[in-house]
Amino acid sequence: MTITDFLAKIQHHESYQRQISHVETIPAREAVYGDLARPIPDVLRTALAEAGIERLYSHQVEAIEGIRGGGNVVVVTGTASGKTLCYNIPVIENLLDDPSAKALFLFPTKALAQDQLRGLTRLAARSERLSELIRTGTYDGDTTRHTRRKLRDEGNIILSNPDMLHAGILPYHPKWNRFFKDLKYVVVDEIHTYRGIFGSNVANVLRRLRRVCEHYGSSPQFVCSSATIANPRELAEGLLGLPVDVVDEDGSPHGKKHFVLWNPPYLDLSKMERRSSNVEGHWLMAELIAEGFQTITFGRARVVAELIYRYTKDTLQRIKPEYADKIRPYRGGFLPEERREIERQLFSGELMGVASTNALELGIDVGSLDAAIIVGFPGTIASTWQQAGRAGRASDESLAVLVGYNDPIDQYLMRHGQYFFQQSPENAVIDPENKYILAKHLRCAAFELPLTDADEALFGGLTRPILELLEEFHDVKEVDGRYYWSTTATPARDVSLRTISDDTYTIVDVAKKNTVIGVVDGISALELLYPEAIYLHEGETYFVRDLDLEQKVAYVEKKEVDYYTQPVLESSIRIMKEKEKKTWRESNVFFGDATVTWGTTAFKKIKFYQMDSIGWSNLDLPQLHLETMALWLVPGKEVMNDVRERGRNPVEGLVGIRNMAISVLPLYSMCDRKDIGGIVESSNTGSPTMFMYDRFEGGLGFAETGYHMIEELMRGCLELVETCECEEGCPSCVGLPVLRPAIQQDQEGFASAWPIPDKESARLLLKAMLARE
Repeated sequence: MTITDFLAKIQHHESYQRQISHVETIPAREAVYGDLARPIPDVLRTALAEAGIERLYSHQVEAIEGIRGGGNVVVVTGTASGKTLCYNIPVIENLLDDPSAKALFLFPTKALAQDQLRGLTRLAARSERLSELIRTGTYDGDTTRHTRRKLRDEGNIILSNPDMLHAGILPYHPKWNRFFKDLKYVVVDEIHTYRGIFGSNVANVLRRLRRVCEHYGSSPQFVCSSATIANPRELAEGLLGLPVDVVDEDGSPHGKKHFVLWNPPYLDLSKMERRSSNVEGHWLMAELIAEGFQTITFGRARVVAELIYRYTKDTLQRIKPEYADKIRPYRGGFLPEERREIERQLFSGELMGVASTNALELGIDVGSLDAAIIVGFPGTIASTWQQAGRAGRASDESLAVLVGYNDPIDQYLMRHGQYFFQQSPENAVIDPENKYILAKHLRCAAFELPLTDADEALFGGLTRPILELLEEFHDVKEVDGRYYWSTTATPARDVSLRTISDDTYTIVDVAKKNTVIGVVDGISALELLYPEAIYLHEGETYFVRDLDLEQKVAYVEKKEVDYYTQPVLESSIRIMKEKEKKTWRESNVFFGDATVTWGTTAFKKIKFYQMDSIGWSNLDLPQLHLETMALWLVPGKEVMNDVRERGRNPVEGLVGIRNMAISVLPLYSMCDRKDIGGIVESSNTGSPTMFMYDRFEGGLGFAETGYHMIEELMRGCLELVETCECEEGCPSCVGLPVLRPAIQQDQEGFASAWPIPDKESARLLLKAMLARE
């Protein structure tokens, strides 16, 4: 059976109720090959041939020639296009010429580094000489002390991540002096993940790396790879602080792909509720696997991956029992050895399917898959294409299905099929010279080596003013124009590159002598592992007996139930200190300290396969607090009344403006949309108020920029709403999605959030505030 046959069959199935709202067929593409000016060394060419690689695609040739020529290169091609060979070949070539040379490969996740290690060792194993030459391994938090020392002293290709480079390598560079002295290549993989706060931090880590290399007399080349984004050159040059050559003409082949938008049917005549997207996604997955198609299904959270796995396994036991044990869930929180075993099984073809979070969105090699099902719009065009790209290799026909949630954004995409396919991937935005981020990394840099005026070339024009401020706080001391670290602390330990919680909770099964079955970060623990919660692990239901907040341990036991649980979250913002205030036209704008508070206050019991709540209990758990900076805009009463008199709801308009401002502010503050939060409420000021805050402890200056540029920000929102061609509001204007709570939970339970706000209300309110006719 072909994919085309499957689509025809599914439309005649008794369960089909016209769910297909749009089908986009992407035609097949033939491979475009190229030839290198200088042949690959025989020993490497033979090893590649044994791996089935006889010829190189045109983009691989272009990248290798660029690297051979000494340039910094960023490769921007599709999923499974062979980007890894673009850097593996020149690195190994260089080792064959100079066995003392070193290379550092950086990946955003430990799982991706492990996957790349497997590929590199498989290639080396095809040649006795390469096996002796290549001394490689992963250097991360899972690496034993003995292996770390051996890699540091003997390794010539070390695979790591930015977090380990930042906190575990650069602060101890004297121990790494031989490695840095001979460092020739630095590979930065999947750079599209380095955006916003995380990307701005990584950019400074890479500048610190360049500084340490220069200290030991090396100047490595940088090779980057990226999924398709709108601005790969800008992002790569921003990360490295160096010019790069872009390779983006993809020469790899791909078969015909059918991309289906699948809208769950209504459950009643009132057309308010739709069938569960998880149920629809699992049904498609089971039908595809039953027909022999290897399938991956993406859910937006851990609970979704577990639910789809459980549902699919139950269905396969009825319709294709021999495949019921050939599917697995894949998500964060599994132990490392569990994740690696699932990756191996998927790559080898032992598994017919996997239900995953976006953990498998990145370039982990899982072999050739036939279909990718995406349950719920992932939030960006780029991520959607990344997930869809996990299916379809070479000349094979493939299928991608986006199953919509019953929420405003997903439903807009379902109703306007061409909208998605006509959109370009988003820009990735970073700001390495953000004064808050830069100050933290200058502290780290001073610990590593004294700073001088020459370092302005690396870190930018704010270097000296920030160093002078750090001297006032006695972090550094100037001696003859050089700034030395002046305390006994190691500053890198206090700087997290990512915004997630550093706390880790352990999950133990009390029925198996407290065997550890998983881990979870501190924020998610309070959303997944509250007392009496049902924790889903490999489709099994575990009852949470207790959550020890001091020891950070959740005690669970397996218990057969016919429901899962969902947290009820509440969030609020409180003004702590007003720092600045101004009258802006007829409205008032403020900037200052604010505390954002959120927590799990209760939980619901949801019956499997349904969305009905069968129970509810209150919880008494500690709340989480984010001490940050915020701006708040209080529209004048006359402005609000003007909108009311025109028959529109000004508060709904303010919500629409909040949604747009979250998208427009990054144009001025060099941040990512996920770095900003927004709330519309009245309890702080007594009037409807729009708050915008930095989603980072202490703030990073994003809201401050919005305060100083409120006129430009509101004008940008007005331009956005007036140039959008929709009539009532859409995801391109007032309906832009904001981040939802409960990051590890089933999003269907939160689908009744604000609908897309009324476009005209937002337009009228903006015009009134800007004093426009």
